Amino acid sequence: MRFPTILAAIVATGAWLATPGRTPDLATAPLFATAHDIYQGQAAGTAAAQAVDQPPQPDPFGRTFDDVIRTNAVRMFVDGQRIFRFDTFGDEAFWGDTLGLHRAIAGSRFGGVGTGLSPATALGLGLKVDAEALPPWAVSAIANGRVDVNDPAVTLALLSIDAVVGVKGIRGPRGALTSVGIQCAFCHSTVDDAVLPGIGRRLDGWPNRDLNVGAIIALAPDLSALADLLQTDQATVRTVLNSWGPGKFDAELILDGKAFRPDGKTSATLLPAAFGLAGVNLHTYTGWGGVSHWNAFVANLEMHGKGTFIDPRLDDPTRFPVAARAGFGHVRNTPDLITSKLPALQYYQLSIPAPKPPRGSFDAGAAAAGKTVFNGAGRCATCHVPPLFTEPGWNMHAADEIGIDDFQANRSPNQRYRTTPLGGLFTRQKGGFYHDGRFANLRAVVDHYDRFLNLNLTEPMKASLIEYLKSL
Repeated sequence: MRFPTILAAIVATGAWLATPGRTPDLATAPLFATAHDIYQGQAAGTAAAQAVDQPPQPDPFGRTFDDVIRTNAVRMFVDGQRIFRFDTFGDEAFWGDTLGLHRAIAGSRFGGVGTGLSPATALGLGLKVDAEALPPWAVSAIANGRVDVNDPAVTLALLSIDAVVGVKGIRGPRGALTSVGIQCAFCHSTVDDAVLPGIGRRLDGWPNRDLNVGAIIALAPDLSALADLLQTDQATVRTVLNSWGPGKFDAELILDGKAFRPDGKTSATLLPAAFGLAGVNLHTYTGWGGVSHWNAFVANLEMHGKGTFIDPRLDDPTRFPVAARAGFGHVRNTPDLITSKLPALQYYQLSIPAPKPPRGSFDAGAAAAGKTVFNGAGRCATCHVPPLFTEPGWNMHAADEIGIDDFQANRSPNQRYRTTPLGGLFTRQKGGFYHDGRFANLRAVVDHYDRFLNLNLTEPMKASLIEYLKSL
């Protein structure tokens, strides 16, 4: 190949595709040819690894079961990370084949519709670029502005080498984008912005509070499948999707059809963290189930992957009319592309610790005093039991126990709110706190409980408590 780097190929691809009169044949474009070679090598390496990486066999010469456990632990972690980051569970059949989202990404210039999705627009919608998917010199060139971030051809090039976090581009034999799928990392990973805002190294488990999921879905040219499911029209679906805003998603919309709260605000909730869940009983704000239940729920019902999901609670036509009508409580697909992956996926997620806050982001002396308030006068540790910072065991509360409305709680089977673990709070400041971001900052949360529980905290106590929360 005449171009020494993938980045050079990105630049060349943009220019190549922009040549007047050029008929899009992405298979011969510089970057796509490079990506094809890379994928061929990766596929060969994966096949070889799978041939070697067989389940452990009994060893008559002394291999112990401890060895078996250790081998299994490594395998589960590696497989789980790959699944979390790169597996679509076959959901491209929905996002691409049914909704045609890939056509909006490609644009009319490359066989799609509209202007296409440029990197600048993609970053503006909160999508992230994995800098480690590109070689260092490519990262440097991007940082120095040698790539046209307003050219949708560059987005297609980045998709071809799996550089867009949580999004998988499917290419046809001529290299054109023929479908698109999403992965767990789409909502539950971000990047460290090491190169530019939105471009850096992956941070798995961190909620992407920049991601405008609704606006991205609304780009799809054909939303009839969602409109039919919700028994409305496509214009209404787009209005609802665009009401969510950055960092929010409404998982219950396709269950109960409730797009807005009684106060007229969106029913969408903030994307939760997928880290620090080891030892935590329930996974979601309203306690639908444990980690593996929610993984199966999301992979089948929200990502629209091809698997098996059983939850008879969704058969209730009064509480979950959309789900009951669609049979979402009893989903079965052949082949099942999800169920066999749930163990490793759960294992990897439970391996992700809550990140520690950056040095200098809180006052250590004040935090030490705040810890005393947390465990004492503030009564925080009553529910946020250290070191889990949620209740060991049943960690659910009625709305009147925590002084808020019960709208979101009533959209779940338990009709309760979960005590959210507090580790890594600094990653969740954007968008506010609580399930819907109703409290703009930690001070608002502290003030709420001070009033509701009649704590009578002094200003110094509140200030030190906030510093302690920032230190978790």
